[in-house]
Amino acid sequence: MSEVIFISGIDTDAGKSYVTGFIARRLMAEGKSVITQKFIQTGCNGTSEDIEVHRRLMGMDMQPCDIDRTTAPVIFTYPASAQLAAAIDGCDIDLSVIDAATQKLSEMYDVVLVEGAGGLMVPITDDFFSIDYARTRNLPVMLVTNSRLGSINHTVLSLEAIKNRGMHLHSVAYNHYYDADPVISADSRGFVERYVNRHFPGTEVIDVPIVGA
Repeated sequence: MSEVIFISGIDTDAGKSYVTGFIARRLMAEGKSVITQKFIQTGCNGTSEDIEVHRRLMGMDMQPCDIDRTTAPVIFTYPASAQLAAAIDGCDIDLSVIDAATQKLSEMYDVVLVEGAGGLMVPITDDFFSIDYARTRNLPVMLVTNSRLGSINHTVLSLEAIKNRGMHLHSVAYNHYYDADPVISADSRGFVERYVNRHFPGTEVIDVPIVGA
């Protein structure tokens, strides 16, 4: 069976696309066949910018499943939350289309990394959020965090939401791209690992370095 992992962030600009591409490349180096998928893409027209970022980091061209939009089955033009972007484009969000695309990819690859849209509580509808999609599909969550101001608060809130819903935390990916202050970054990294060790024993905290650094 293919492994499907839902990659979400502590907020919109946590570095999910960067981390998704990095993790995909790392898994490929381990000999696994890997593909990435964008849950819902906003702010684009026709193609997914996030998928393009993944492919560059993976060192490959756009794939046939990218061209036919299997890896990005839902794209809206307005750069906003999925709910608002869908309303502006006059569309409904058909989650079954995303499900079918993920199933198709899982039949072709060992691992499917599904990059979410924004943070876990980004609304899909008024009463259905990104986290609900992962929960109802029983997808393990990789949470992307960093050392930006406010990140500890956002990280703990996200982890609490995952725990309170009885979901499986696959791992926490610590994105070092935002390590502008070495004192703050070291403290944030240490705090996150201590928190994860206490509340999610055995869960890996992955360091995601700046590519080329």
